[in-house]
Parts: sequence; structure tokens; C-alpha cells
Amino acid sequence: MRRALIVVLINMVLVVADLWPAAATQQMKLIDLLTPESVLRWMNAYRQKPDPSSVPDVVKAMSRMNAFKDPEQAGPYLGFIAGVIGSHPERAEELIGKMFPLPEENHWVIVRAIAYSGHPDWKHLLRVYAERMPTRRAMIYGYLSNRSPTLFQVAPRRIPTTGQKVRSYFSYDTYFGDGKKSGPREELEPSPELLDIYWGYYFASGRYRPIARIVAMLPYSNDGNSVELLTLGNMAKFTLASNAVRDARLLTMLKQESPNQPKPVAGPLKEVITAAEQVEVSRLRKEAMASIEDLRRKGPQSRRDASRWGQIGIGALALGCIGAAAAGAVVLGLPCVVGGAMGSAGLKYYESQ
Repeated sequence: MRRALIVVLINMVLVVADLWPAAATQQMKLIDLLTPESVLRWMNAYRQKPDPSSVPDVVKAMSRMNAFKDPEQAGPYLGFIAGVIGSHPERAEELIGKMFPLPEENHWVIVRAIAYSGHPDWKHLLRVYAERMPTRRAMIYGYLSNRSPTLFQVAPRRIPTTGQKVRSYFSYDTYFGDGKKSGPREELEPSPELLDIYWGYYFASGRYRPIARIVAMLPYSNDGNSVELLTLGNMAKFTLASNAVRDARLLTMLKQESPNQPKPVAGPLKEVITAAEQVEVSRLRKEAMASIEDLRRKGPQSRRDASRWGQIGIGALALGCIGAAAAGAVVLGLPCVVGGAMGSAGLKYYESQ
């Protein structure tokens, strides 16, 4: 007999909560950066008193603690480095140069941070340092030739019409195709890793641009077809509220931009602002878990809609795994920055006989 089991691991590591007053007024000493948690605390405090001169040493510290070993777990660090480069264009070349030497296996972080930085002449920076990263020539070429997307090239949220859904039920590709587009990938797909990168960029720059991209993920919190997207949307909602509770400037940003948002964004954003103002972040987490469980139990909305046409060609929902890292230790896979620290909010589906 087959049955679906859901395991939800929640282990919030709110290390910033206790340290926020001190962190807002003074930077941690570099000698204290011995663990991923300490680096995250340092990153979260950085925008209160930016010190770009210290960043190269922090990058080397990250490298020593293997923070870049798994690209899917390195999102906050990658975003932070990109944010520093983008926030200090006049010093970018100097700062990047001081990040070397790094082990070859970590050169990908520098390449992607430059490409993701938003620096007005980021392609020039890649060419300057290409010779120091010979094992990443293919990666560098991908960005220089516009074959690889940069940080703010994100695929928009596409909602299929009823007609498109019905046609998909009769489509050969729905059941037998690989569902993949041919040719170079031109946009980044929304993911927990991308969410982490945006938070890292914000920690480095304090700018609204990365926050705007996180806000744009909020409609996924109402997605009725994909557990992955539903979880991602609720991650965006929860992390925005968690950070806004202790970051008055962030809360102000969200409130100022709220009137300008389209309806699918305005509703979830209002919930974020209310939760932050009333310090009711735990309520968002409970609602998120309930909605995910409800989708798991009922199945995707597209499947339920199809019952109106006699259950035309409905396939099984492919459920993935979205996870986070707590205290620097991977629990279920992909990371998510929560409240300025790494948190765990994993969701994993599997079957047993």
C-alpha cells in the first residue's frame, strides 16, 4: 500500500534578534568570523555601517569555511558580494583584486558576483579578471555573450488560461515531452536560491531593487498548482516580515511601495506589513504550513478544474523538495535567509510501499 508522507522541519535560528541593537551600531571584528552564523550576523549588520575595505577578507573567510562549496547553499554570500561590487562601482576593481587568491573551485562565485552586481561596466570587470580564473572561461563567456542571465533577468509569473490548460491535457509534450526549451536560457527561474541571493544583495546595499524582486514573488504564496511555488511565495512573505520586524527602513520601503503594487502583489504585501507592524510573524508561518498541506491533500487547482471536463488527461503532480539550512548545516537542500540568519523551513515529499 502506498501512502504520501510529509515531513516539515522547522528550526528557526534567529541569532540576529538577540544581537540586533549592538549589530546596528558596530561591526563584528573579522577575527570573530569563524562560522557561517557569525558571517551572516556580520552581513546583516553591514548596511548599517558599510565598510567595503573589509569585504575581501570576509570573502576569504567564507572560502576557508567552505561557504561556496555548494552553489545552492551559497546564495546569501553570493548576493552579498554582488551587492558590494554594485554599491561601490568606483572601487569594484580594487575590491575584486583583493579577494584573490582563492581556490579554483571557488572562482565561480567571483564570476557570478560580478555578473550579478549590476555594475555599469561589469563585462569589463569580467574581462579584466578572466586570466586569473582560467578554469571558468566557459562560464565567463556565457555572461559576456549574454547567453547566461544576470540577477535581475527573472522569468515573469505566467498564469495559463483555461484554454491553454485544456489544450495541455491533449498535448503530446504534456506526457511524453521533456518540457525543456532549446537554446540558451535567457531568464532566471524564481527559486529559494534566488530568494537568498536577493537577501544577500540587500544586506550589502540596503537598496530597494532586490527587495522589489522578493516582493514580486509574493503572488506565489497563493499559487494553487505547485507546491514548489507555493512554498517559495510563503518563504518570500515570511522572510520579508521577519526582517521588517527589526529593520525599520525596510518596513518603510514596503509601506511606501505598497500603493503602487498590482492586485496579486498588494494583498500578500499588506499581510507582510501587518505582520511586521504587529510582530505576528509566527502567524504567517502557521498559515503557510496550512496552505501547503491543503495543496498536498487536495492536489493542484488545475487538476481540480479539470474535473469539470471529466478529468481529461490528468497526470500526477510531481512534488519536489524545497529546504533550508539551519546554523550552517544543510537539512533538506536549498537555503533561505530568515530574519538575517539561516533558518530551516523544509518540505519534503516521498512515498513508501
